[in-house]
Amino acid sequence: MEKNSSSPKIRALAKHIRMSTHRARRVIDQVRNRSYEQALMILELMPYRACYPILQLISSAAANANHNMGLNKANLFVSRAEVNEGAILKRSQPRAQGRGYPIQKPTCHITIVLEERSRSNNLIMPTEPKKGKYVWDRK
Repeated sequence: MEKNSSSPKIRALAKHIRMSTHRARRVIDQVRNRSYEQALMILELMPYRACYPILQLISSAAANANHNMGLNKANLFVSRAEVNEGAILKRSQPRAQGRGYPIQKPTCHITIVLEERSRSNNLIMPTEPKKGKYVWDRK
C-alpha cells in the first residue's frame, strides 16, 4: 500500500473518558471535517458535557502540531475524529432486602487527527451552485 504524505497528520488520543460513546459521537459528528477555528467555536457554544474533553483534545492536537512540526493553527482542519468504546466500570447499587442491582459506567476513547489544509482546498463554497435533484428545482 502506498501512503500519501502530502500533508502531515497530527494525532491526539484521550483514553478512558467517563461518558458513553453515544454522547461523545453526537458532538464529534458536528466537528468532523471542520477547520480548527470552526471546531473550537462550535464546541464552545454547544451545551453538552462531552464538548469540554473534545475541546481540550483538539487544542492539544493543535498545540502539538504547532510545537513539534511548526504548523500554523489557522491552516489545520479535523480530518478524522472517532469515538470508540472503552472499559465499562461495573458497580452495584444496594437495594431493598439485601439485593444489589448492577450499575454500568461506560468509558470511551476519543481520537482526533488534524491535517494541514492545502492551498488548493481553501474553497469554502463551490463556484457554481449544484443543480437540483428534482425537476422543479432545475432552471
